[in-house]
Amino acid sequence: MASNPRVPNALTIAGIDPSGGAGVLADIKTFSALGAFGTGVIAALTAQNTRSVTGIHGVPPEFVRLQLDTLFDDVRIDAAKIGMLGTAAITRAVADGLAAPIRAGLKHLVVDPVMIAKSGDALLAPDATAMLIDAVLPLASVITPNLPEAGVLLERSAPDGLSEMRRAAEALRRLLPSTGERWVLLKGGHSSGAPIDVLHDGDRMLELPSERIQTRNTHGTGCTLSAAIAALLPQRSDAADAIREAKQYVTRALTEADRLAVGDGTGHGPTHHFHRWW
Repeated sequence: MASNPRVPNALTIAGIDPSGGAGVLADIKTFSALGAFGTGVIAALTAQNTRSVTGIHGVPPEFVRLQLDTLFDDVRIDAAKIGMLGTAAITRAVADGLAAPIRAGLKHLVVDPVMIAKSGDALLAPDATAMLIDAVLPLASVITPNLPEAGVLLERSAPDGLSEMRRAAEALRRLLPSTGERWVLLKGGHSSGAPIDVLHDGDRMLELPSERIQTRNTHGTGCTLSAAIAALLPQRSDAADAIREAKQYVTRALTEADRLAVGDGTGHGPTHHFHRWW
C-alpha cells in the first residue's frame, strides 16, 4: 500500500489582526484551506478592524527570535512566509532567526513586504525598509510587492502600466541573490483597468492577467496570496504553477467574499478563505 503524501508544515511570521482578515490569522486559514499545517511566529500585535488600525505593539525582538529558535528546534518547516514586521529591530531578529534554517535546507521563503494596511495606515517603520532590503530579501525565494511597495523598495515612483511593471520586476529581481530559483511577483491590482501581475525569475517574464472583482471585502488580500504561495510551493514541482494556483485561490476567495458579513460595511471586509467548504 502506498504511503500517504507528507503534509507540508508552513510558517507565517507576521502580525495579529484581531478582525481575522489579515496577518497571522488569515495566513493560518489559507494554509489550512490549501492542505498545509499552519504554524505561526508573532511579530506584532495590532488593534484594528475592517476600517482602521488604531494601534501597533511590536513584540520584543529577542522574543521573536526565541519563538523562531524554539519552533525550528522541534518542527520541520517546509515553507515560510513573512508579512508585517513593523520595526527594523524585529526585521533584523527575523532575518537572523531564519538564516540557519535556510542554510540547513529551508527552500521556500515568501516575503510579502507589508508596508501599508488596506485602510491606509502605515505598518512598517521607514527605517525598517532598508533592513528588509539588506537582511530579509537576500533570504527570499519569492517576493510579492504591490505597485506602491515596489516604488518604496526601488526608491522611485510606483510603476504604472505594463512596460513600467516589467522594468520594475527586473530591478526588484536584482535585489535578490543571483543564485538559485528566485521569483518576483509584482502585483498589478493598484493599476487602472484589468489587473495584470508580472512574474519574473531573472529569465522568464510571465504576465498573469486576472479579473477585477467588484467587492469591498478585500482586506488581507496580499497576506492571503503570499500565504497561498507558501502553502503550495512544497506541493508543486514548478514554482510558477504554484503561484498561478495561489492566484486562482485568491480570485475565488474574493468572488465569494460577499457571503461573509464581517464589519459594518463601511470598511474593507475579509476574503472568504474557506469558500470551497462553507
